[in-house]
Amino acid sequence: MTDLTLPITGMTCGGCVRSVTAVLQALPGVESVSVSLEPGQAQVRFDAAQVTPAQLQAAIEDAGFDIPA
Repeated sequence: MTDLTLPITGMTCGGCVRSVTAVLQALPGVESVSVSLEPGQAQVRFDAAQVTPAQLQAAIEDAGFDIPA
């Protein structure tokens, strides 16, 4: 398993946290997700053979949030 922390901008409430959590948990290979409104990040444990960091980022961006460069 691989652990990754992704910074996320655009989250303003608990609903945003639930949305990001749901889209990440829906990806194959994701074992656990912990999303924090402050400081605006997601900690993800996943199987790198099933999902890539780029796919995790794309899921967050598709849900309407941003990953700062």
